[in-house]
Amino acid sequence: MQIPNDFSLGDFFQPGFDPRDLGPLASLLRAKPYLDALITLFRGGDDEVLVRLLILREIGSRADAPRWTPQELDNHFSYIHVVKRDTVLKRLRDNGLLVWDSDEALYSLSEPGRVALAALATLTQFADGDAELGYLTAQVAAGQSVGNISPEGLQHLLARLNELHADFENALESQSEFQIRQARAKLESVWKWVTKGTEVIRQVLEDENGDRQVLQVAQAIALTQSRMLRMTGVFQRRLAELAAQRVHLGQSGLTSTNVADWLRGRSQEQLAALGRDLLTFHPEPAFVVSDILLDVTEFELIERERDVLGESDLPTSELAQSVSAVEAERLLLAEELFEVLKGISIEAPLAQAVLADTYPETAYRLSLLSLLGDSEAALENSIVSDLVKLPLALHTEETVDEIDHPEVATLTRGSLRPL
Repeated sequence: MQIPNDFSLGDFFQPGFDPRDLGPLASLLRAKPYLDALITLFRGGDDEVLVRLLILREIGSRADAPRWTPQELDNHFSYIHVVKRDTVLKRLRDNGLLVWDSDEALYSLSEPGRVALAALATLTQFADGDAELGYLTAQVAAGQSVGNISPEGLQHLLARLNELHADFENALESQSEFQIRQARAKLESVWKWVTKGTEVIRQVLEDENGDRQVLQVAQAIALTQSRMLRMTGVFQRRLAELAAQRVHLGQSGLTSTNVADWLRGRSQEQLAALGRDLLTFHPEPAFVVSDILLDVTEFELIERERDVLGESDLPTSELAQSVSAVEAERLLLAEELFEVLKGISIEAPLAQAVLADTYPETAYRLSLLSLLGDSEAALENSIVSDLVKLPLALHTEETVDEIDHPEVATLTRGSLRPL
């Protein structure tokens, strides 16, 4: 496992302490190949991660013929940019998620890659609803079915159940009908996972030969689940009590709850429109004590010293300061870059536009290119606004090229493409 900033694993611990003696860390070190696979998939920007996951899932989805030829990969991923696709495949191959069989010239998923893909498939399966409780319950059920329940997974399930129970209790203590109804709807949405968890925990507790730590956590889960199952009746009784306290609006059949529900569904603009032109008098702040008002008024009118009024003239007009030499030079550099970009009609390398005689001028040109297509910068009345309005798009890559230049050593690989 790679540690950033050139630190080794031992640098994070006190001198003389062996990290391998730490129990929680030892389990992570044993799973190092699988953790490396996840690090490979999720390191980088969000868009890069999504493309890697897309390609890996497509490769792993072909169960009848799990091995791929390079031609099949090219045809299957023809909708992805060729350079980006090759970069992703190279990253997966270099980090051990894809295996290349040089004898048969075929690609296949490695063992860590297949395990990581299976874990992601389980995770994405619970993307809707209460994903956390469903995922945790499924993990515990899967472990119980194969006779290998993880105490850590049981702890996570217990923590989530305790959080839900605390939220339900807070809703009851609030005495708010809206919060209680929302909590009851939440309980109904996770009911199937609570029921499934009850079945799994019952089977765990029936195993007399199970691990003692697993049995202790399972008993705590069973207690929390039974408390949650009783919440349905509590919600119903509390809502019935609040219903008896509703105020009925004449013979309309409406109650104060109906009005509150309707008002909660309106936006701020709609609520403001309802109250417009309804106030025909100025609100009087009756909550202010008259004695305090009298003391403040007496101080403001009598005791507080007032500045003597005096006449003052407006300041005379002055000419605006002239543009400094540095600013003028920067505008000239922008005009030079504008002339270069104006002549680009086909895709051109980035170095053709930004490389100049000096490093500061090159850096300034590169900073201006980042403004291409900026709607806010286009509103200005300057050469910069003319530059950002050019029908060009800047595309950069992760690769850095070495440049044969007296002041610029390296430059990001990229190109300028006409829109």
